[in-house]
Amino acid sequence: MAISKELFEILRCPKCKGPIELNPDKTGLVCESCRLVYEIRDDIPIMLIEEAKEL
Repeated sequence: MAISKELFEILRCPKCKGPIELNPDKTGLVCESCRLVYEIRDDIPIMLIEEAKEL
C-alpha cells in the first residue's frame, strides 16, 4: 500500500471523526464505530461517506 505512514496516522473517519484501521487484505480503511469500509483505489483512500460500504 502506498499510503504513507504519516498520512495514515492523521486520517480519521469522516462520519464520526474516529480512528480507522487498514483491513486485512489492504483494500480499504475500516471504521469499527460506524461499521464502514472506505475503499482504497489506485493507492488513494476514498473517504466519502456516500461511497463507503457497510461492514
